[in-house]
Amino acid sequence: MSNSGRLIVISGPTASGKSTLWKRLVSYSNVDFSVSATTRGIRTGETDGKDYSFISVEEFKQRIDNNEFLEYATVHANYYGTLRANVEASLNAGRDIVLEVDVQGAQQLADCGLPIVSIFVVPPSRETLIERLRNRGTETEEQIATRLKAVDHELGFAKDYDYQLVNDNFERMLAETEGILGYSVENSNG
Repeated sequence: MSNSGRLIVISGPTASGKSTLWKRLVSYSNVDFSVSATTRGIRTGETDGKDYSFISVEEFKQRIDNNEFLEYATVHANYYGTLRANVEASLNAGRDIVLEVDVQGAQQLADCGLPIVSIFVVPPSRETLIERLRNRGTETEEQIATRLKAVDHELGFAKDYDYQLVNDNFERMLAETEGILGYSVENSNG
């Protein structure tokens, strides 16, 4: 791995496998995860401060006014954002930091002047994506329909990323990502 930290930006449609990917990448000894702030409700199995920092709309807006976000966006009627201080702390320590952001956030980060490697995770098919959403059991059919409307829009931005990886086999996609980032098994904690 390099001696200077990089932003590793991971995006993709809902249920594409982007969360599974970042969770594996942060097992490497020199990789941090950027815990995004959000105003959405906490899901079963999530931990405040680990998966997201769950804050009120009022606090989020105050932090926007204080210029504390490197990027932020409204997605599915909730605010999401990356706190500048967290990212800069990792980069200044020479560590890579993984950011899971939507396409709006990635566009904002592209102009932030920091070293970035961007990866867009693509599901193998729309049918697979629908099956993954249903199997997750966290959204109603109406919520799934709303999320699917955004998928085609999001896929249109894949070309703007440094790499587009199809998640038809997670271990193969992980190996591709490791090759892109120059990571090896010796760097892994898990």
